[in-house]
Amino acid sequence: MAHMRLREHGYAIAAAVQFLTRIPVPLNVPFTPPVLTRSIAYFPVAGLAIGTLLAAASWLLSHLLPPWPSAVLLVALWAALTGGLHLDGWMDTADGVLSHRSRERMLDIMKDSRVGAMGVLAAVLLLMLKASLIAELLTAGDAGSEAGAIPLAAVWILACCWSRSWMGAAIAWWKTARQGEGMANLFNGVNNKNIGFSAILSLLISFAALMINEVNYMNALMIAASALILTVLAGTASAASLNRKLGGLTGDTYGAMNEALETLLLLAVVIWRHIG
Repeated sequence: MAHMRLREHGYAIAAAVQFLTRIPVPLNVPFTPPVLTRSIAYFPVAGLAIGTLLAAASWLLSHLLPPWPSAVLLVALWAALTGGLHLDGWMDTADGVLSHRSRERMLDIMKDSRVGAMGVLAAVLLLMLKASLIAELLTAGDAGSEAGAIPLAAVWILACCWSRSWMGAAIAWWKTARQGEGMANLFNGVNNKNIGFSAILSLLISFAALMINEVNYMNALMIAASALILTVLAGTASAASLNRKLGGLTGDTYGAMNEALETLLLLAVVIWRHIG
């Protein structure tokens, strides 16, 4: 029984990484509804994998290139690690929601594989903002005052973990806009137990990443808790707004919220550094 439970959780972890990233996982995972539902709890593990690779790449590039070229390459790597999955959702959501059409027409636009002008503009602005924030963080090194500094390696992990943890919460707490179709319907059955485990996992990962990078105990707790609060507040506001416009959420909106929260968490760290 214990062996079976361990295998189930192994499949869930592998499913989360395979579904959300392009990082190769040498395991043949059965993408069945129970496995996908359980994988929600381990979405932060996919964030940890992405954040760790970005942290390693940023350390290497900071020794080879100035901040801005490094930042652009890191943004490209960030998109490549996910196969552009969330960026595609960001563009499709912008095309649909910013068209200001009827609910049905917005959903049709989002389903169209072609990218419109608003999607392109939204992607360009998002990538420019991400690159500028990363360049600032690379220039500054540790973000914040000496007492409350946030090491750059931990910043990557916090941003990538919490944004993916929120996607699971959005799947559980808001209905799907397209009943019976689309990516959102693959995760029917997600419950608060999955989301609670995901949040605790994100807190533990965040706390460990900060402690490993020599942030003191109380500051690590404060930073991890602040990331949780910011994610919940911003995520709830964006999910509620999209739900009101679309009558539910879709796979595209989950990706859009992931991109928005990643960027917001980077922005929050830059603001903390600036005022600190």
